[in-house]
Amino acid sequence: MKKVNYAIIVESILVIAIVVLYVFFFAGNPFAKKTTVDDIEATGEKIPVAVVNTDSIIKHYTFAVEAQDKLMNQYEESTLKLDTKLKTFQKEYETFQQDVINFQRKLEAGAFLSRERAESEQMRLQKKEQQLMAKQQELENLRQQLTNDFMEQQAQLTQQLTDSVQSYLREYNADGHIHLILNDAVLMEKVAGYDITDKVIEGLNARSAKAEK
Repeated sequence: MKKVNYAIIVESILVIAIVVLYVFFFAGNPFAKKTTVDDIEATGEKIPVAVVNTDSIIKHYTFAVEAQDKLMNQYEESTLKLDTKLKTFQKEYETFQQDVINFQRKLEAGAFLSRERAESEQMRLQKKEQQLMAKQQELENLRQQLTNDFMEQQAQLTQQLTDSVQSYLREYNADGHIHLILNDAVLMEKVAGYDITDKVIEGLNARSAKAEK
């Protein structure tokens, strides 16, 4: 059986590939002289790829800014209320500690008029301690619940914003004039002129303004 020379086949394939790339990029590349999305859109030709900057969208998309501000305000108000409760608890606990110290001093000095009065005060302090421990746990649970609620609302808002942006991009590219739209966060290097972030932000804000009317 005649042996196949794989080296010659591989070299032939490489030569063909190089020729094709040369023809595409230097002779037949329809985007060689069109360096921006606007340039390509003006010709009616399809755009190979476009990128968006999600961080910029979040900063300039009116709905996103207002929703984030509202969420942060709610969280700060809840945190402030919790902080007020914690300060009240701290004062109550300090008062309890002082009562315990006074009880010990009176007990050591024999200042109680009767054993019954000493036992009654001891029982009061024990009950107060239990109440404080329960209140401390309640405040800790409230703090955890506050954090969990905020994280859940933040996740819901993020998903809502993602859905909104994706919905607009589908609308923006309804005619399929862009082959691929990428988040520039996944790119190691971005080609200048193919960023449509400003267009997307403008469109999102216009759509939001229209919806509010």
